[in-house]
Amino acid sequence: MDALLLVVAAFAGGAIAAVSGFGIGSLVTPVLALSVDTKLAVAAVAIPHVLGTAFRYWRLGGRPDRHVLLTFGLTSAAGGLLGALLHGRLGSPSLSLVFGALLVCVALSEFTGLARRLHFEGRLAWAAGALSGFLGGLVGNQGGIRSAALLAFGMEPRTFVATATAIGLMVDAARTPVYLWTAGADLAALAWPIALASAGVLAGTIAGGALLARIPPRVYRPVVASLLGGLGVERRGGRECRWA
Repeated sequence: MDALLLVVAAFAGGAIAAVSGFGIGSLVTPVLALSVDTKLAVAAVAIPHVLGTAFRYWRLGGRPDRHVLLTFGLTSAAGGLLGALLHGRLGSPSLSLVFGALLVCVALSEFTGLARRLHFEGRLAWAAGALSGFLGGLVGNQGGIRSAALLAFGMEPRTFVATATAIGLMVDAARTPVYLWTAGADLAALAWPIALASAGVLAGTIAGGALLARIPPRVYRPVVASLLGGLGVERRGGRECRWA
């Protein structure tokens, strides 16, 4: 495995996640999947992911939107656990294509103004959390779809990232033990790559946190939408070839 490529991907993932609430799994998983089975890569990335997410939350000083956290967040964690349990049976390249197409649609809706008319309240917030969590757990990467759904709550940048991060911690608490249990002793052979990825993610989180403070609120949503669109195109383009 190219250690430099892994560290660069982890640094970029940590930095992007500090700005948008997602990115670690999106960038680190495919790099690991170049050398190991994709499902094992998903389990391995769970470790730097939870470390980076916890570090990001600490640096933000908490402050998530409690209403969103207790509605959308709770069902997202439950959906993520179910998706993780079914990941080995139902995960497929076709599902990854659907995931990518959905993110591209979210990005386009933001730039056309349609997304700003969408608001999740009441039961819709619960349903959106469950669905995004389930799909993310199933494909092994739910940060992007979670941030896409969170755009509908209209939070300011720092609150957006803090809320996405808090939900990410809930989801990690639910799904990481499942990934670790299913991967078993195979993760021991990846101790060094996992350590490198963890270090890269933590360093990237610091750099991304400094960038977040400089992004004006009026351009924050387009920035997140652009990142979502990029993730969606990557999912539809190259990822399925590596999964085949």
